[in-house]
Amino acid sequence: MRILGIESSCDETAASVLEMSEDTRRILSNVVASQVDTHALYGGVVPEIASRAHIEAVSGVVENALQEAGVTMADIDAIGVTNAPGLIGSLLVGVSFAKGLAFAHGKPLVAVNHIKGHAAAAYLANPELHAPFCALVVSGGHTSLYDVQNPTSYVEIGGTRDDAAGEAFDKVGRVMGLPYPGGAAMDRLAQAGFDHGHGDMFKFPSPAVNDDSYDYSFSGLKTAVINQIHTTRQRLSLPDDGALPEDIREGIAASFTRVVVDGICAKLRRAIRERHIQELVLAGGVAANSHLRRGIAAVAQECGIRLTVPPLSLCGDNAAMIAAQTYFEVIAGKFADTFLNAYASDEQAAFV
Repeated sequence: MRILGIESSCDETAASVLEMSEDTRRILSNVVASQVDTHALYGGVVPEIASRAHIEAVSGVVENALQEAGVTMADIDAIGVTNAPGLIGSLLVGVSFAKGLAFAHGKPLVAVNHIKGHAAAAYLANPELHAPFCALVVSGGHTSLYDVQNPTSYVEIGGTRDDAAGEAFDKVGRVMGLPYPGGAAMDRLAQAGFDHGHGDMFKFPSPAVNDDSYDYSFSGLKTAVINQIHTTRQRLSLPDDGALPEDIREGIAASFTRVVVDGICAKLRRAIRERHIQELVLAGGVAANSHLRRGIAAVAQECGIRLTVPPLSLCGDNAAMIAAQTYFEVIAGKFADTFLNAYASDEQAAFV
């Protein structure tokens, strides 16, 4: 089955063609048009600018994906598109384009939840991966643990009660004066901090909620780190946007990163033992963080379970992951029609 996937939930316009079957999981093309340089001017994604950029890019991105794959629309068996969650204007561009394309060429249309797509990237990384498994999705908008009993049924067993890990990384990075997006820069700065012995320079509160749940809360942690940055600047008589000494920058990045990873791992470790999890997937944009990857790998090894993590190219927003999930939705007989709409949140989309 050849599947065309379309993704436009935030600030990447993406299209991908996959060849999928029971025994085959092959990426024929995976094209991503990024808006990072544009939004870097504003220190974060501007929704209206993002949606306009998607309008300009989507047709060319889809055409390039088909050409790279060496196929035409006649060769496509189904079209999958992200319809939730995300920025509503950005989502509507992809959904509207996919609906028109499907109608014009008489192709089946499939709605894909962005979070399921992130987890589905693991199928492309590990041909032997099959449900059931547990999926930890860590991104700019989600830090959630899912029980995946089959490829189209996700039950959240733990998640953030406020901010997500990715949002916390970006906000802390922005306050520290790191370039947008802050995740990659924080990763490198934290590594320098660990290398120089600054991993325990500051004590920050754990994001692991202190109860019997598998939930997280990053709001208090984020506030504590930002307050520490402001307090340090005042102590050193620096302006509000003044550059901190390099050893303190490294110490903040390393201390913050350590408590994030330790908190996520603490809840995950308990979930694995209490729920007898044997198969784990780590996915989402923050799954590209080298410290989180190592931390989760250590937990998996400690607990004696199998772990699949997509390559870096499939951690961020892309359409190959959407096409992969589309395949399983098709197998389950879950199709959309021309009344398909976009939704900003899982709740609005009736995430099941």
